[in-house]
Amino acid sequence: MANVTQRMNHILQPDGKTFIMAMDHGANFNVLPAMKDPKSLIRDVAIAGADAFLSTVGMADKFADSFLGKGIILRIDGGVSYLGDRSKPMQIVATAEDALRLGADSVITMGFPGSVFENEVLSNLSRVVLDCHKWGIPVTAETLPRGFEKAEDSRTPENITFACRQGVELGADIIKTEYTGDQDSFHELVESVYAPVVILGGSKKVPEEQLLQEIKDALDAGAAGIAMGRNIWGHEAPAKYASAIAKLIHEGCSVDAALKEIHSKTI
Repeated sequence: MANVTQRMNHILQPDGKTFIMAMDHGANFNVLPAMKDPKSLIRDVAIAGADAFLSTVGMADKFADSFLGKGIILRIDGGVSYLGDRSKPMQIVATAEDALRLGADSVITMGFPGSVFENEVLSNLSRVVLDCHKWGIPVTAETLPRGFEKAEDSRTPENITFACRQGVELGADIIKTEYTGDQDSFHELVESVYAPVVILGGSKKVPEEQLLQEIKDALDAGAAGIAMGRNIWGHEAPAKYASAIAKLIHEGCSVDAALKEIHSKTI
């Protein structure tokens, strides 16, 4: 698994932390007008301090130079869009060989225990892990109980923890999931999952201070970092926001200091 370790080290920094900028939304959702110019946005955020990017096939293929040597985590599931009726699950649409050809350091796919599609989605995750590990490619699993289906227990701390643990049991090397809402339960999650855990940002735009505080709380509870996008690339000053988040993750600055970074006149 030497190649897996080497590629993981291109995502996780020596401090064991990572700032992953999620820019893979366009494979399924409408990202306009905020992400109209992804080439410039990728470069600006890479300079500002992102360690790695969640990327679509199109971005990895067309904007390789813009990533400036930062880690690339390739979204390999898809085949559906927000315009559809959501009656079908995402499919695996790219292979380990495709990921290598595109220069990816990892791939990402979903893990949705409790979803009506769990049999297919979880089987996909298992097959992706076994296939990618043959080629020394680490797998990032986005693990969410019941996926995006609404249910009272879909985001309980216990079920989020179970989803993450199942992800590593199926072989995932990095777990992307939702923050449980409090430090005690998230610390329990991290202690129960034997792989780095990064938190996602969610589908809603939230105030800067709220997002920064959630990141800080998760880091203090043991998170390895974040994999967020919409709140950052949808911000009026994405590079400044990224710079502030990078300092929060790798320098341990306060939320107040991060807020000042966002609103400073220079990056």
